[in-house]
Amino acid sequence: MLATALAVPAEPSARAAGSGPCDIYATGGTPCVAAHSTTRALYGNYNGPLYQVRRSDNTTRDIGVLSAGGVADSAAQDAFCATATCLISVIYDQSGRGNHLTQAPPGGFPGPEPGGWDRLADAKAAPVTVGGQKAYGVRITPGTGYRNNKTNGVATGDQPEGIYAVVDGQHYNQWCCFDYGNAQTTNTADRPAIMETVYFGSSKQWGYGDGPGPWVMADLEWGLFSGVNAGYNRNPTINHRFVTAIVKGEPNHWAIRGGNAQSGSLSTMFDGPRPQGYHPMRKQGAILLGIGGDNSVTGAGTFFEGVLTSGYPTNATEDAVQANITAAAYAPVASQPGRQIVGSQSNRCVDVPATTNGTQVQLADCQSADRQRWTYTADKRLQVFGNKCLDANGQGTANGTQVIIWDCHGGANQQWNVNSNGTISGVQSGRCLDANAGGTANGTKLILWDCHGGTNQQWAMRG
Repeated sequence: MLATALAVPAEPSARAAGSGPCDIYATGGTPCVAAHSTTRALYGNYNGPLYQVRRSDNTTRDIGVLSAGGVADSAAQDAFCATATCLISVIYDQSGRGNHLTQAPPGGFPGPEPGGWDRLADAKAAPVTVGGQKAYGVRITPGTGYRNNKTNGVATGDQPEGIYAVVDGQHYNQWCCFDYGNAQTTNTADRPAIMETVYFGSSKQWGYGDGPGPWVMADLEWGLFSGVNAGYNRNPTINHRFVTAIVKGEPNHWAIRGGNAQSGSLSTMFDGPRPQGYHPMRKQGAILLGIGGDNSVTGAGTFFEGVLTSGYPTNATEDAVQANITAAAYAPVASQPGRQIVGSQSNRCVDVPATTNGTQVQLADCQSADRQRWTYTADKRLQVFGNKCLDANGQGTANGTQVIIWDCHGGANQQWNVNSNGTISGVQSGRCLDANAGGTANGTKLILWDCHGGTNQQWAMRG
């Protein structure tokens, strides 16, 4: 559980109108009551902390901005975390209302941490650039979640509000629920209409739209909705590299909007009456990220920034916010240098399906992707994602030891000999990187095994 005293950022004063999303909302008469981002300031004069990281030794550091109204000081995180594990322990509210997001407690569904609490996000797992400057998003994997059940100024009942989130359009799944927005304070799904959030993903369990997804939808409790109808509405698939997702509501009227967060304008995907049984709304005013209102923890996605407003924003206000988002210039981090490690037997690549410590490496069809790019260093490390190393799990040396990734620390279990005979052997164990049971299929796990010269232990480094 989180037991950290939270800094309360002072509400910015003398804001330059139109210089940040929340300045634009204020000018439109619908001020932000919560503003969260790990990548940049959302007010033109904001100069406080964006988020807090907690290192594996339980020390913490607040990460601020490079300058007032600017991009996150990622170098401060990099210096503090270095080769250690770091988690995002607090996402600060920039509005001055103290609506910070911290580790989510258990609800109708438990999280994976002790006591049923949710997991915190890996602080290094979602690198991005904003205006050419490196920053980090919040990568939500199943079991990760943030929440605040005691908020200040967030809409309750049938009060009007607006919500937007900028998310990674290529990181999602078909489960419930990668949400951001207004939720119930009870953590249980005990009635409909007690929440109103942006959802991004391809779930068809309740609502859905055209094509395969993903879609921008709303989680209103007891259902995801893509429009007025339960189930299908003509809500288009939206799959840009970065997505602006908007849900807003007022008495018996709501809308879904979305667009490319890198360029262009917003599209209105739905604008009309509430679904049956959702008028009036009974919102309770909690805020969550990455989970459903009842702590459903099977969703996945990556969050960069978002706000909740007081009042129902006009389309013109949101269009101006979209222009501000595109001007921020979100972009993926350039591919890490490195080479593919290709199995001679399978002709498939050594692949890392997730960026979290402990992920076991596997075989997968070769792609031009960072998760398959390995750099062999002078001190015999095989690095991926820039800061993770190929690792013999638990410093194991026995046959069958899982080969995983872990934060690079220079230990002997992270040192490998790339041999002239095509094998890759552990310096500590002397055993070879092996496709388990001679497997060649996608998903075959890699382990340590006595070196025997078989083709499942033969690897080629390719540029």
